[in-house]
Amino acid sequence: MAIFLCTTLPFLPLTTSFNSSKSTLSSILTNTTARYHFSTIAMNSFTTTTSASSSSMQYVPEQDSNEMERVANLTFQRYTSNSTKRSGKGTAIVWFRNDLRVLDNEALYKAWLSSQTLLPVYCVDPRLFATTYHFGFQKTGALRAQFVLECLADLRKNLMNRGLNLLIQLGKPEDIIPSLAKAYGAHTVYAQKETCSEELNVERSVSRCLQQVGVSSDESAGDARTSNSDPKLQFVWGTTMYHRDDLPFDVTCLPDVYTQFRKTVEAKCAVRSSIKLPSSLGPSPPIEDWGCLPSLEQLGLCSQNVSKGMKFVGGETAGLSRIYDYFWKKDLIKVYKETRNGMLGSDYSTKFSPWLASGSLSPRLIHDEVKRYENERQANSSTYWVLFELIWRDYFRFLSVKYGNLLFHIGIDCSKSLMPLMFFSVLA
Repeated sequence: MAIFLCTTLPFLPLTTSFNSSKSTLSSILTNTTARYHFSTIAMNSFTTTTSASSSSMQYVPEQDSNEMERVANLTFQRYTSNSTKRSGKGTAIVWFRNDLRVLDNEALYKAWLSSQTLLPVYCVDPRLFATTYHFGFQKTGALRAQFVLECLADLRKNLMNRGLNLLIQLGKPEDIIPSLAKAYGAHTVYAQKETCSEELNVERSVSRCLQQVGVSSDESAGDARTSNSDPKLQFVWGTTMYHRDDLPFDVTCLPDVYTQFRKTVEAKCAVRSSIKLPSSLGPSPPIEDWGCLPSLEQLGLCSQNVSKGMKFVGGETAGLSRIYDYFWKKDLIKVYKETRNGMLGSDYSTKFSPWLASGSLSPRLIHDEVKRYENERQANSSTYWVLFELIWRDYFRFLSVKYGNLLFHIGIDCSKSLMPLMFFSVLA
């Protein structure tokens, strides 16, 4: 099992920190349509199947853009619903956060289902590029920011392929979302529910500001509302493989030992199937300026060139291509358990973490692809172990709900039955 230090924020500093500038954050955004490439910390570059010079650069996934598009299109077809019936009226907003994908996105699906017009929006929050309250650490490094910019560019492309667009605005969500809800008469704002304090504080701020413009908050994930109902802010759960509502215990009673948690959910829970969305999700409201992606410089960061090691390509398209590459093209999942701790090259493990962290890949979709592989090729301890690591990932996410900020404290009292520094995310 390989583990990476993680944060539930959609940006994580991977290497050098940079000084942010308020003036650059308020600059006019510039257009960017080129595909970005995300660079990880440099390491020796060779795979489990071929060796390469230590001075070489490897892209993850390895396919060129045309091949990635081909693979992604096939995957989209497999997970697309033939139904085009939507029951709602009026306009709904889907507020993208840590769920930068189209496939298996319940917030996007419910927003589409409940409306006739759908407005997707992403807020480039300047606080994510500031420093931490304690110790002044940079929250977002250039490499992570570059990866997320790629995710946003890819999300916009995938939404446009389905009759929508992505409104990108610079500012705090609590300022942007209520203003949009009022301007376009949205009856509901849908968003993925997060678990840690900074994200929860933003949720409360958005809810409070929505109430000031007549939009109430409802944190349940109940049935979609029509335009005849009181407007609201509705959160959905979408960060884990096992759904929170399907756990055989309240999350506040989560076992403090992973093995107990794993055995219980495996015996008593079933993983929900990925949500299939229709091929057309439009229309969007008429908007003249959908906004442009900011440059790193406008985010107060400096470009960072990495000449060797691995470069992860951001976006759902790249994430789906990585699944195809690792599972179906190279057939590496069948030996995952034996190679997962190799720490050399790009193929000793799945390398799904960057896409899981940004929400470009859904853990449920990975589960579905594992099961498809087991049905079509073979099931063994290695195929199971990919799911085993995803259960670890679920466990830590649920722990963050149970313990809140205690999760980040050093030297937790043993009576609280929580190991100190338990803030890791599993790389399956």
